Amino acid sequence: MKKYRLNRMFNKESNRCLNVAIDHGFFNEIGFLKSIENLQSAVETVAVAGPDCIQLTAGQSHYLQSLPGKGKPSLVMRTDIANVYGKELPSHLFSRMIDDPITQAINQDASCVVVNLFQIPGQPIVTDHCIQNILKIKPLCDTYSMPLMIEPLVFQPNEKAGGYMVDGNLDKILPLVRQAVELGADIIKADPTDNVGEYNKVVEIAGKIPVMVRGGGKVSDLEILNRTKAMIEQGVSGIVYGRNIIQHKNPAAITKALMGIVHYDFSIDQALELLN
Repeated sequence: MKKYRLNRMFNKESNRCLNVAIDHGFFNEIGFLKSIENLQSAVETVAVAGPDCIQLTAGQSHYLQSLPGKGKPSLVMRTDIANVYGKELPSHLFSRMIDDPITQAINQDASCVVVNLFQIPGQPIVTDHCIQNILKIKPLCDTYSMPLMIEPLVFQPNEKAGGYMVDGNLDKILPLVRQAVELGADIIKADPTDNVGEYNKVVEIAGKIPVMVRGGGKVSDLEILNRTKAMIEQGVSGIVYGRNIIQHKNPAAITKALMGIVHYDFSIDQALELLN
């Protein structure tokens, strides 16, 4: 049952999850490689801090899964690759799924797989690719009891901010999150809204499906801690942060500070004590 794998992802007391995304090297963007040039070192540094999950690709999962002991973070495995992130887009855009994704995930002892659902201005064909990917992987996930995390991402125009910056417009986020639920997500990984106080509406539109918030661009320590605290108070089931952890001057410390907020309802001052 999917529940067995989900139990490996979510803290038994808080029923929330902190997932550290270190799958950025999949996308052929030089800017995404900052602080993860040595991926083995990055994985080991984060793993020591004890997040619930680490998100990796099939080609790099071994850095996590080969760590000794049974207390390591669970693996969330990325199953799709796209070329949609640069400020200048190529003439042909795509989002493609790896072959036989669930067999690969099982062989890597993954607890969950993740796939994108892009909404990019003027690029409906990429959304079509994403939907086809989801339609293919969903029945495989059900057959093999593999939880499916869908990542509905609303892009700003690429020429404005590059394709990895959040468009926090609630009216754009809500229908895409709902579409991900309708397509069969077991977990939603969604953009933060411009107005954090509105995020309860994203949780509501997802119904019974847990919503985890992605980090977006790199921000200050105080901003990411305040945002995380506010999102937890809005009812989210966890966070999925990449650059705000792996590009931090002390990735282990910021992970522990975020864990304090996510699982133990730490105040900002308590989280800053852990960080400093």
